[in-house]
Amino acid sequence: MQISSRFTLAVHIITCMDTFKNDYKVTSDFLASSTNVNPVIIRRLLGQLKTAGLVEVARGSGGASVARPLDEITFLDIYKAVECVECGELFHFHENPNNKCPVGRNIHNILDDKLNRVQQAMENELSSITIADVIKDLDKYLV
Repeated sequence: MQISSRFTLAVHIITCMDTFKNDYKVTSDFLASSTNVNPVIIRRLLGQLKTAGLVEVARGSGGASVARPLDEITFLDIYKAVECVECGELFHFHENPNNKCPVGRNIHNILDDKLNRVQQAMENELSSITIADVIKDLDKYLV
């Protein structure tokens, strides 16, 4: 199991926006040069982040900026914004377990609560980390 790279790209994008806000116009092309990702993918992510209220994007080549204070943007906000998982569920259950098998007949009842607890633990951890934490750690490397 692996979460899509859209999550780490989105964190990278927001970190760049804040880091370079005073020095450059932060456009999709600028962000693409930092991430080494096609600008079309960057624009798609910017659209998702904008819809979630995390960034502001000016039309044309106006650039993008962070829309909220960095300590109010959590990893969970970003994770949810870029739709890393289908239907908000981290674990996708196989569709048709065999009802004639005692395991297949009961596997949902056995696993659903456990998988929900795992997802909740992950989301709790994601909600405890902010972009401000990322910028603080980045500053250690920029010195």
